[in-house]
This record gives sequence, structure tokens and C-alpha cells, in this order.
Amino acid sequence: MNTYSRLPRVSHDESETLTQRLAGMTIDLESSTIRQAMQAIDRGMAGIALLAARDGTFAGVVTDGDLRRALLSGAGLESPISSVNRPVARSARIGADSSSIAAQLSDDVRVLPLLDESGKVADIAMLDRRLRIPVSAPFLGERELEYVTQCVLTGWISSAGEFVPRFEEIFAKFCGAKYAVSASNGTTALHLALLGLGIGPGDEVIVPSLTFIASANAVRHAGAEPVFVDVDPTTWTVDPGAVEAAVTSRTRAIMPVHLFGHPADMDAVNEIARRHGLSVVEDAAEAHGAQYRGKTVGALGDAGVFSFYGNKIVTTGEGGMITTNDEKLAERMRMLRDHGMSPTRRYWHPVLGYNYRITNLQAAVGVAQMERVDAILRDKARIYAAYDRRIRELAGITPQPVADWASPVCWLYSVTVDSEVSGVTRDDVLAALLAQGIETRPLFSPVHRQPIYDTGDELPVSDHLASCGMSLPSSVGLSEAEIDRICRALAVAVGARGVAVGAAR
Repeated sequence: MNTYSRLPRVSHDESETLTQRLAGMTIDLESSTIRQAMQAIDRGMAGIALLAARDGTFAGVVTDGDLRRALLSGAGLESPISSVNRPVARSARIGADSSSIAAQLSDDVRVLPLLDESGKVADIAMLDRRLRIPVSAPFLGERELEYVTQCVLTGWISSAGEFVPRFEEIFAKFCGAKYAVSASNGTTALHLALLGLGIGPGDEVIVPSLTFIASANAVRHAGAEPVFVDVDPTTWTVDPGAVEAAVTSRTRAIMPVHLFGHPADMDAVNEIARRHGLSVVEDAAEAHGAQYRGKTVGALGDAGVFSFYGNKIVTTGEGGMITTNDEKLAERMRMLRDHGMSPTRRYWHPVLGYNYRITNLQAAVGVAQMERVDAILRDKARIYAAYDRRIRELAGITPQPVADWASPVCWLYSVTVDSEVSGVTRDDVLAALLAQGIETRPLFSPVHRQPIYDTGDELPVSDHLASCGMSLPSSVGLSEAEIDRICRALAVAVGARGVAVGAAR
């Protein structure tokens, strides 16, 4: 038998909020356009817009998939919604028993309007499998579609086009940097930064072991050798003392990683770099908008590198960006990403370069994302605070620490599981939450343990965190009800059944 949930509420006054949400999701069937339907879908965050007859009674639904198919078939944003092919409307009475409502839901019918006696929508039932909650999903809306459509209609879909420089300009300003150089993804952006700084064969770059493997791979791609060091247990980011101990005559750069949105101790890293004449490349792939002592990451070293993969805070599907205050470095990276072509003489290649360019399509999505980045970051902060209030009550679960000089962003809310306290392992918890339809993920496996890098070194903090750490769903738009559900499942998994998770607001 299917199970279902109702439309999530977003405030303490549930009846008023439900009425407002349903009104926001509803458009007139006869007079509304595709654009208005997209706006209604975006407001409702249920994947559908409700269609109403002139008297306000229920007349059907239209899904985001219906709209995409209409647009691909030649419809425009101002086309009438009545012209869109859509599924046969299904509904149930608000007082129907649970089994009859659940029986109407399936993979084809995931949302079922519940009607009052007058035939108007009073609530919505949603298929619960249990309503799978992903770790991180992209948050896209009408503006992204509008800009991408503009690219398609004008033919500017490759690396040339107005959105690429717009994206770079907006992102540089966001980070407080003078320049930004876009790239095809975060890994190529790291590679460009290292090459632009002249790092190559025979050089060493100090990298924390607790990071995604791309940090180390970019060093190896540049021909240099990554030197792995441990992280600080109070931040999970690179340990400055370990960095100092790892510097040799071959060291050319330090790559602090702002892990899971928490900035590294940049003053300490930069002080070491100054004394030894080293470059600093911030790996900020997971930390768009994070601040260190009031300054946004990305402009705190020689270069800052960001990823725009689909699960990142700002996404372009795939894409990357390097920020810097060094004009000559920016010029070198621009030349290297475009086949080493001279900026003043076309098809003249003074250096060996790469095709690391971002497309205008990707940049269009990036511009739309940056136009509402403040709202995205506010919602990320809400999610972080909501988790923090609940999880700090759970014995055996410890959130990632936050330094007093840091203003992290919630890329992924991450915790450790103390098996001695809870009696269960991290992997037990991962499995328990997955059984409830909640996707989680373990922390990264330390790079110094990876088959291609296995150094045999003992980096105890990185090893410990990797063995007991995990990340929880953190998508923009995650509701209070969903966070309650996640935290209740987490409490049950660690045996804290008596904890009133939802009351911790």
C-alpha cells in the first residue's frame, strides 16, 4: 500500500499558511499563460500548478514536465496554459479515508488534490515512498529557463555569448575579487589556477587529505606532487601546524579547502605562505558565500576556486570559476583555458593551452542563480539553524564544529556518529536513513588512503572523521517538516527514541 503526506506547511499558523500556499499554486485555466504556470509551480514547490475554473472550482493540474514538453514543442512563455497537453485530472474528497487516497497515488500520479464540498482544492496529498529526500538537489526556476531559452533562440550556446562575461563579473563582485575566470568545471578551474601560478613538474603542493579527490588530482594534472596533511579537529579544515611541518624546498603552494562550507584558517595559512614564499589556492568548491573574519572566501589567497556542479550552492550543472586580485594571473588563465590562444592575435598560440571554457548556456544558468544568491544563502542558513536546534539534543551525534572567526555556509550539514555513545556505527545510521527514503552520504575518504595516492601516512583526524562522519540532506527549499522527519529518523537510528526532535524549534 502506498503512503502519502500532505502539502508541507511553512509556518506555525497552518490553516492560514495552507490557504495561502494553495492560492499561490492556483491559476485560472482560461486566462493564464505558461509563464504564470511556472511561477505557480515555483511558489508551491510541489511540482504542479493547480488549474481553476472561473468559479474557483478545481479544473485540473499541470506539471513542470508538461510545461517543458510544451516549450520543446514550440510553445512560448506567453502561450495559454489551456493549449498545453496535460494529464487527466484526478482528485479526492477532503474527508476520504486514507486507504482510498493512497490507492490513487502512483509513480504516474504523485500529487492528488483534495477537494471540499464546493469542489475547490482544500489540501493536497503527495506520494510518500517515503518521499525520498535527496542529499542535495539543484534549485532552478523561471529565470534560469528564461536565460537558457534566450541562448537557444539567439544561437549563442557555445563559449561565446553575453552571459559568460556577465557571470564572471557578478561572481567576482560577490567574492570581493577584482577578476573572475570561468571554466568548464571545478577541477579544470583548479588546474588552471595551478598552471597560471607556474606550478609544474618537480613542485609540491600541500593539500589536506580530507577533501574530494579533485583537489589532489588537479595538482597531479599540473605535473606537481600533492603532499597530504591532516585537518584540525576543531574546524575539519587544514591544520596550519601540519602545513608548517610539511614545507620543503620543493613546496610551491598551499591549497586550503573550505570543507563543507566552513572556511579554513586563512590568516595562519597566509602567514606560512608569506614566510616561505608560497602561493595560496583556496579550494572553495563547497563554500560559495562563506566568510572568514568578515571577508568572503575566494579573494583571501592568490586564487580562489569554485565548483558549480549540480549539488553545489550555486550551480550551472557543470562549471567552475577562479577568482583573483592578480590581473596578470587572470590573463594567463584566460589564455590557457582557450587553447593557449593569444588575446591579441586570433589563431596564434604562444603557449600550450586547453579547452576549459564554460558555455554560454551554463553561464546563463549561473547568472540567474547569482541574481538570487542572497535568497539561496538565507535559505541555507535557515536549514543550518533548523538542524542545529534539533541535532544538538541527540546523544551520539556531533555537528561539524564552527570556529568563532568563521561564518560558514551550509553546503551539506555534516555530523559525526559516536558509536560508543549510540551503540551503532555511522554505516548503520546511513542504512537506517536510506530505508526511510532519506539519502545521506559518508564524508570523503581521505585522499592519502586512495589507491592512486596511498602514502601509508598516519593522519589520525582525517581517518577518524572519514570513518564516523556523514552529511544530511541540505537542498534549498528543504521544509521544516522534512527536517523534522530526517531528525526523527536519525534519533531512532542512534537509539534516542525519547527525544522530541520536532519540539526543538
